[in-house]
Amino acid sequence: VDYDKFNRRMDEWVSLSRLDLKSIRGKEEQAAKGKKGDKKVGGRGGQKRRSHGGHDAHLIDPLAMKHGHGEGNGPHNSNPIGHEDPAHHGEGHEEFSQHALQEHEEFTKVKNIHSIELGKYEMETWYFSPFPKEYNNCSRMYFCEFDFAFFKTKRQLQRHMSKVKMLHPPGDEIYRSTYKTRTGGDVTLCFFEVDGKKEKIFCQNLCYLAKLFLDHKTLFYDVDLFLFYILCEVDERGCHPVGYFSKEKQSEEGYNLACILMFPSHQRKGYGKLLISFSYELSKKENKMGTPERPLSDLGAVSYYSYWTYTILNVLKTYKHDSISVMDIAEITAIRQQDVISTLQRVNMIQYQKGQHVICAAPELLDRHIKEAGNFRYLVDPNRLIWTPYQHNELK
Repeated sequence: VDYDKFNRRMDEWVSLSRLDLKSIRGKEEQAAKGKKGDKKVGGRGGQKRRSHGGHDAHLIDPLAMKHGHGEGNGPHNSNPIGHEDPAHHGEGHEEFSQHALQEHEEFTKVKNIHSIELGKYEMETWYFSPFPKEYNNCSRMYFCEFDFAFFKTKRQLQRHMSKVKMLHPPGDEIYRSTYKTRTGGDVTLCFFEVDGKKEKIFCQNLCYLAKLFLDHKTLFYDVDLFLFYILCEVDERGCHPVGYFSKEKQSEEGYNLACILMFPSHQRKGYGKLLISFSYELSKKENKMGTPERPLSDLGAVSYYSYWTYTILNVLKTYKHDSISVMDIAEITAIRQQDVISTLQRVNMIQYQKGQHVICAAPELLDRHIKEAGNFRYLVDPNRLIWTPYQHNELK
């Protein structure tokens, strides 16, 4: 069942007893009813109906912008108000023609893998992922949590695990720190940097896994041009991946993040904000301002708005001088100027006066919005980050 106007991760198989077969209508009957409804709602002057998504046509959301060249440049939802994609199934596929998008939708509309086992966790999947053909009839898959190799049976995984000697992701560990959890206990977290060119199989396996939980990304098998940053929980049994983000080795658009995912078993812990924080700490090391590649998933957008609000407003709260500009905030936080402006607009703290943006931030308003941004239990300690920016001449 695909629920109209809901994200495809809500799709599910249901028993026949839950279906009201009397309510089934033929295509001709449904089309006739649709035409009749259009005449009633259309209003005078042939005005297009306002969609129920709650978006105004004149508002441009920077997280909904896809940057690039050609027809993909502009809002990812380029259809007019009342478009035919209320569930945003076309997000992230702006390079497709309408026919190609329909073929893609038909090919991926039913998820092929229903559940996976990763480490000690079992997870239901959300979306289709193009695994090799030999896995077509496999509804459940088993992943090694250290190299993301995948198998059809638990026995195959156990045989593989008996041969695994490296109990952490490949690549270099560039960060480790111990934090207090929500319950007051300790958790040690670390990051590994993995070069897609050097660890191609590992990164491709990770992409297969990630696609099960990301609908808006197109899976590319060429991972050579990307770096992967794997967040792990550390215990006596090794370093267990809980999420990751990737970034291009050289991004002409200034992206500091290409794809981000927290595994469902570790969501709602605050780790997603740590991934975002880490991407900006790397940008600071590079002396650059960064922004994530668009479009983001709905969950990713929520995390970014929260991080931007918390970070930018804390800068305003602690800034010691009399005045501060948008450029100053961008240089301190490594957040791109457009993202700074959009964030301040969302909290009504910026006005456009006499050809320039003016920041208006009352102390009580700052405190309220910082509190509403949520808890940031896990933030990067720059002193514990041991990392050298990628040298682009290595691409040669």
